[in-house]
Amino acid sequence: MESRLNYFGHPLAGKVLRHINSAAKLVADSTLPAATQELVKIRASQINGCGFCTDMHTKEATLAGESAQRLHLVAAWREATVFTDAERAALEVAEQGTRTADAAGGVTDEAWANAVKYYDEDQLVALVSLIAVINSYNRINLIIQQPAGDYQPGQFG
Repeated sequence: MESRLNYFGHPLAGKVLRHINSAAKLVADSTLPAATQELVKIRASQINGCGFCTDMHTKEATLAGESAQRLHLVAAWREATVFTDAERAALEVAEQGTRTADAAGGVTDEAWANAVKYYDEDQLVALVSLIAVINSYNRINLIIQQPAGDYQPGQFG
């Protein structure tokens, strides 16, 4: 399987990605816990069917020390006992913020109020930004049909 377009090698795409990557770096350097960030990226990527990002973020999370059990249960986080209440709140906001067409209005007041219990304003800004950024990456990869499975941890720096 090949990508429809050599997006990552195109000069205009390089300029676009530089901005998206800058936003991603700001979020990565925020006080939102790194494990939560990876779980959110994985869940949004699963929902969107982005194999490339799911592959990337499960491998990066593994390298960072995330357990296989938690990674296997991200898709069923509601029934899993391995996530903290804070992670569960972030995953709920991520799901509702990703499934905007299904959620008929985006993130509910209830989901937001729950997240506010666990995250301060800076972390909430990081969470919202992270959800927007990973959805952008997912859309690019889905449109160009970027193949999944060959990602090597750290390959993008």
